[in-house]
Amino acid sequence: MSEINKAQFVLALALITVVGSVGFTADPPAGQSQPPIYAVKGEVLVTNRLDIDFSKYQVTFLELGADRCIPCKKMQPIMKEIAAAFPDRIQVVFYDVWKDSAPAEKYGIQLIPTQVFLDQNGKEIARHVGLFPKEEILELLKKHGVH
Repeated sequence: MSEINKAQFVLALALITVVGSVGFTADPPAGQSQPPIYAVKGEVLVTNRLDIDFSKYQVTFLELGADRCIPCKKMQPIMKEIAAAFPDRIQVVFYDVWKDSAPAEKYGIQLIPTQVFLDQNGKEIARHVGLFPKEEILELLKKHGVH
């Protein structure tokens, strides 16, 4: 194993250890209920709710990351551009898995950022790990009938 591969392996292992060892709760504080979901078409929905309605959109683009993750921060303008470009066809949802691990557990996330694309039935149609360039996302969406 080369020095670069060893360093990448150690970094990935450290990230997995940190993400896995931080205590999270998916439940709201005692006496409080889950906040309602208010999705504004053409904007990124930032939520911890897992009961997202997929049926209203051709594709739901989930971004599982964290506010403080550098590659995740680089995804934010891309997510906003995708949401604005396809307000009636694509729902863009951001989950901060450092604040709440339930979405990471539900979607089997091991590294962030991870993008998961779902059809109208909530069935996964594509997945990508890492920074996902806008042009490649557009190509993927086109393959799934979003123009």
